[in-house]
Amino acid sequence: MVQRTTVRELMNEYGHTHAEEAGIRLRNTPAPLFQLLTLCVLFSVRIKADIAVAAARELFGAGMRTPQAMAAASWQDRVDALGRAHYRRYDESTATALGAGAALVLDRYHGDLRRLRHEADGDPGRMRELLREVPRIGPVGADIFCREVQGVWPELRPAFDTRARHAAAELGLPKTPEGLARLVTAQNLPKLAAALVRVELSRGAVDELLKSA
Repeated sequence: MVQRTTVRELMNEYGHTHAEEAGIRLRNTPAPLFQLLTLCVLFSVRIKADIAVAAARELFGAGMRTPQAMAAASWQDRVDALGRAHYRRYDESTATALGAGAALVLDRYHGDLRRLRHEADGDPGRMRELLREVPRIGPVGADIFCREVQGVWPELRPAFDTRARHAAAELGLPKTPEGLARLVTAQNLPKLAAALVRVELSRGAVDELLKSA
């Protein structure tokens, strides 16, 4: 009962995904999957989450919502969109990485990341390896992608990275992905995973949630 109460409070306070914040309606179709990949590229440097989300919104608002559009946009167009979101220090290198990543998705996967999923053949580890071939995507970016896309790619379930599992332990929740998965529906797994990571990164969040539970 205590765990259920903790999860309810956790989801109410922190249960929103980065994709939702960036305005991505995540489905198993090429455009939103590429948008999620773009968001993960933006998160793959040391920058505040709200700035990365704002940068994604600027890129999408400028029409760069597909690999075709991202590749067709000029480097300066990408830099300008990032600048409007105050994505400083990394704007020029990220603009380059976004263009190179779009080219890779077009050349290797014909613009459709479902082909990456097919190539991984249901192996989450292989999927992370393939994601890390995208310029700028490292372990953190690959973890974010898998955490968010598990709602539409069931073979990744349950995806709870080290930070999420540490927060769960602090809150008295199960320490294993399988144990955490039993606390919510499959469709809410991305929200629970995101909420736990937010708690891990927020000072005082664990204490506040334990008080309310």
